[in-house]
Amino acid sequence: MSLFISQAHASAAGPSAGGGYEMFIMLGMFAVIFYFMIYRPQAKRVKEHKNLMASMGKGDEVLTSGGLVGKIVKVSDDNDYILLALNENNEITIKKDFVTAVLPKGTLKSL
Repeated sequence: MSLFISQAHASAAGPSAGGGYEMFIMLGMFAVIFYFMIYRPQAKRVKEHKNLMASMGKGDEVLTSGGLVGKIVKVSDDNDYILLALNENNEITIKKDFVTAVLPKGTLKSL
């Protein structure tokens, strides 16, 4: 029976010294990778979107996250809502957060 199963022998050496520092270095590297790959790009996108929302004004043509394209008729600063005219007959009220892009002037006429 010992032909197929090899015998295991215990090692006489103790644990290696200095094993704690490698783990801290590894955790530090993961933190740096997390910062540059996940946190920093997301923070940059949030900052750009806040600048976009702050720069919107009456008469701007915008695209919403729902796919609606319209012209801003009224901006309400106190409660972060805007009145958006889709055409001459339809106006909707949406939150500023749902605007994804400010389009160049004349985009509505070219559609």
